[in-house]
Amino acid sequence: MAEQKLTRRGFLGSSGAAMLAGVASQVVGTTGVGEAATTQISSESQQKKTQTQPNLILFMPDELRADALACYGNPLTHTPNFDKLAQEGTRFANCHVQFPVCGASRCSLLTGWPTSVRGHRSLFYFLRPNEPNLFRYLRQAGYDVFWYGKNDALAAESFYESVTMWNYPEPAPVRVGEEHRKSQSFTGKITGPDTFIGQPKGDRTETAEYGHIQAAIRILERKETDRPFCIFLPLSSPHPPYASPEGFNGMYKPADIHGLRPRDLPRKPSYIAGIRKAYGLDGLPEDTFRKVRALYYGMVSYSDWLMGELLEAVERTNHKRDTAVFLLSDHGDYAGDYGLVEKWPSGLEDVLTHVPLIASVPGGTQGNSSENIVELFDVMATCLDLARTQAQHTHFARSLLPQIHGGGGDPKRAAFAEGGYNQYEPQCFEDDAAPGSLYYPKEHLQDAHPETISRVAMVRTHDYKFVSRPQGQSELYVYKDDPQELHNRYGDRDVAGIQCELQQQLLHWYVNTTGIAPFDKDQRGFPPYYPTPAFPLSIGSAVRAIIDQD
Repeated sequence: MAEQKLTRRGFLGSSGAAMLAGVASQVVGTTGVGEAATTQISSESQQKKTQTQPNLILFMPDELRADALACYGNPLTHTPNFDKLAQEGTRFANCHVQFPVCGASRCSLLTGWPTSVRGHRSLFYFLRPNEPNLFRYLRQAGYDVFWYGKNDALAAESFYESVTMWNYPEPAPVRVGEEHRKSQSFTGKITGPDTFIGQPKGDRTETAEYGHIQAAIRILERKETDRPFCIFLPLSSPHPPYASPEGFNGMYKPADIHGLRPRDLPRKPSYIAGIRKAYGLDGLPEDTFRKVRALYYGMVSYSDWLMGELLEAVERTNHKRDTAVFLLSDHGDYAGDYGLVEKWPSGLEDVLTHVPLIASVPGGTQGNSSENIVELFDVMATCLDLARTQAQHTHFARSLLPQIHGGGGDPKRAAFAEGGYNQYEPQCFEDDAAPGSLYYPKEHLQDAHPETISRVAMVRTHDYKFVSRPQGQSELYVYKDDPQELHNRYGDRDVAGIQCELQQQLLHWYVNTTGIAPFDKDQRGFPPYYPTPAFPLSIGSAVRAIIDQD
């Protein structure tokens, strides 16, 4: 069967840092610091680290929505290792991201900034050396930082000061199903459904993700050092194509999938109908979307199995008492809801913004559930607190250590998110997919109908969500009556007061968070001016006159 070639995205966010990885990949088989691997760790050293700076592990599956986990109430999925982590730590029930696409969300995660602060809204603009990031702060605080997985966060030149060692092997080839291959025309015209359904990936230990976990385990097994470490694991699953290794790909049956959010709802943004038309999804039966969800759940369970491999190594190497482990994700996935697949840059439904966040921290409260709203970039402030260091820039993240130790959060807190980009910023548009490739329908829709991807902002409270979409359909949802966001109440008279309050809240948030001044200051005076003498001859004439003397 012919394999379909993915583009730059390769669904792994290949950026300029991939070029640097050619060097880093030469040290994949080492411990990263030239030390022999061992599991012997003294209790004295372990106690010393627990009292000072714990090790940090950030396990971040890509595109993992919160309601796909058993510990978040899913009655069907099998996620014993995610559930175990929740039992041993704190589960944040209502965590929302700052942007529904990989790159922008990760830039917010590492800075504590809304994307509007520096315009990180695309897959082509990552954190540069003149911008702050969590990992540089950790390096400055004495940590070794190890990065295994995709990028979509740091510009290539930012790695040197921020990461001790990074590993970016080429992902295993993704085999796209025959049905999908035949549905794509190589003339640029979409002739069939683009469901993002792929084929099984073979053995569970033959994936790039498994290789990343093994690299992390080698760090855990290395000889103990005085330097704490941070391991960042931005893995690919459950990012589409919807396919997982043997044993997981058929774990869930489409017939067992119930309660998908319905299609063809009124007063929805134009991108929903646009996606369905461009991808050829309109005529597909409900069973296709149940299959999409079943395959997505298989990928979730595979991510859970990878977490289990990691947690076993943490215990086996006696790192459980000195290592904080976080489960988080950059955004969710439609996975069949609303008759859609994958995600959309200006989509701010809960299925895209609501992600799991679980933290097991030495000394923290076990089996704790925090119900108040938090935001994904709070992970940055929490890690800095654990590392006993401070950010050197203004940010809006809040440390979650009070909740992790059993305290309450802020019951009045709201979550804010942004999405999309406008025609006046063409540099943000995704434009590298060739006709017939997996992402061509998505990118073609953006270019042909840029109004479907226009900029958008959201405020989300426990009771309501307001989405401001100046170039399209704005939205208002009342969760007491509509937990699945099916009935858009924007403009309805009986909720006009609520709409006004949320609009004002969103406006105030923008006023208070936009345009952050750096810490360093410029002098108000002039720099020294050194006059240069003027001669009758021009420089060129003077050169010729002097040379001609010889």
